[in-house]
Amino acid sequence: MSELGVTVKKDIEFGEWYIQVVLKSNLLDYAPIKGFIVLKPYGYSIWERIKEIADKRFKETGHQNAFLPTLIPESLLSKEAEHFEGFKPEVFWVTHAGNDELGERLALRPTSETLAYEIFSRWVRSYRDLPLKINFWNTALRAEIKSTKPLIRTSEFLWQEGHTVHASREEAEQEAMLMLSIYKEIMEEYLAIPVIAGYKSEKEKFVGADYTLTLEALMPDGRALQMGTSHNLGQNFSKPFNIKFLDKDDREQYAWQTSWGISWRLIGAVVMVHGDDKGLILPPRIAPIQIVIIPIFYGDESKDAVLAKCRSVYAMLKDRFRVHLDDREEYTPGYKFNDWELKGIPLRLEIGPRDVKQGKVVLVRRDDGKKVSVGDEELLDVITNMLEDVQHSLYARALKFLNDHTFSALSYDEFRNHVEHGFVKAYWCGSQECELRIKEETGADIRVIPFNSHDEGEVSYKQEGRCIYCGKSAVKMAYFARAY
Repeated sequence: MSELGVTVKKDIEFGEWYIQVVLKSNLLDYAPIKGFIVLKPYGYSIWERIKEIADKRFKETGHQNAFLPTLIPESLLSKEAEHFEGFKPEVFWVTHAGNDELGERLALRPTSETLAYEIFSRWVRSYRDLPLKINFWNTALRAEIKSTKPLIRTSEFLWQEGHTVHASREEAEQEAMLMLSIYKEIMEEYLAIPVIAGYKSEKEKFVGADYTLTLEALMPDGRALQMGTSHNLGQNFSKPFNIKFLDKDDREQYAWQTSWGISWRLIGAVVMVHGDDKGLILPPRIAPIQIVIIPIFYGDESKDAVLAKCRSVYAMLKDRFRVHLDDREEYTPGYKFNDWELKGIPLRLEIGPRDVKQGKVVLVRRDDGKKVSVGDEELLDVITNMLEDVQHSLYARALKFLNDHTFSALSYDEFRNHVEHGFVKAYWCGSQECELRIKEETGADIRVIPFNSHDEGEVSYKQEGRCIYCGKSAVKMAYFARAY
């Protein structure tokens, strides 16, 4: 890792390429504990951009932020036995306070349903208290010891988890779908990553949910990545945690609930989907630095004039864009070009002695490397349009990849041939036995059962289909893939 720049090709050694990019671009470093990472300032600034965008949408839709402790008593986790059982293999336990053994084990939060809902049972008394719509920006800890990948699968991760309480099933259903649509907007309009929306299968749903809605993306190595989920919990938690309210007729009712979350794996997805052999490529809408200005001068004669123009351009841009002036004198312009390309800055501005004399600036796009010389008077408009074009071009490129690597299979042989290369759409009878057999034999599982484009609340299928595995009449069309 001591060599400068990325030393492997993305399409040849994808796993090694990914590790080199996240480390060498200064996003993160490894922690001294296996499965944990340190998010460095540059990586954290990308998370802050995503957080800022998501937080604004959450608040616009009536959600409020709050804080929860990290430790959860084992007795609380056991209240919803099925849910707890699903997380048991991943739980870190605290057993001592100093030298004293605790009377009850405490779990380091794998997810917050049980803790939040014990508290919600005290907050909800009447229909007037509903809906309760709370979000937590925090970390979760899950013991991912065997298979880890920075930002994609780690033992502690930054995320947000929303938890809501409603008076009716219909309100909970609307909430679950609303949050999925907000996530989809963030992923496609800001991260420039197309996703497929739909349901998880019964086997793959969140433990304790009535059903799970998911957004799935395809990575360049043909593997799927779950980008975000939204769960309709029904009354599966309100009953064991006694979350009840008096309705308008003074009758006691159990509440209906949802939970939903996204994590810093979104940053990992951006690296994978958009990066190239030079390093990161960040979509302008989430880039902490959208524009870097690099002065080019030779000796002291041109230095003052070039730096003066660079500072003037910086002053003109800084109120409209996230811009950085790299005026470090200990590095050559060539070194700076490579450094900022590795970090994925969407647009580079080069200013040299000739540009000063001609009243121009050279603009270089990170996504395709195209270079254009622009007059000072049109600089603002050209930059605005160019950043938007970069954003849309990245999405279009990712969408083309998704479409080109989404296959349909009507036979199991076709299925097996395609599954190494991306999503495979296939009919499925609904049997968990077929689902498990396919997983065992091909490594692929059901990533998403897509919504019908004509009726977003229904699963898309055709009656005449036959299950890809057993040949029986199918009830669903599903997207299968190997996944992270």
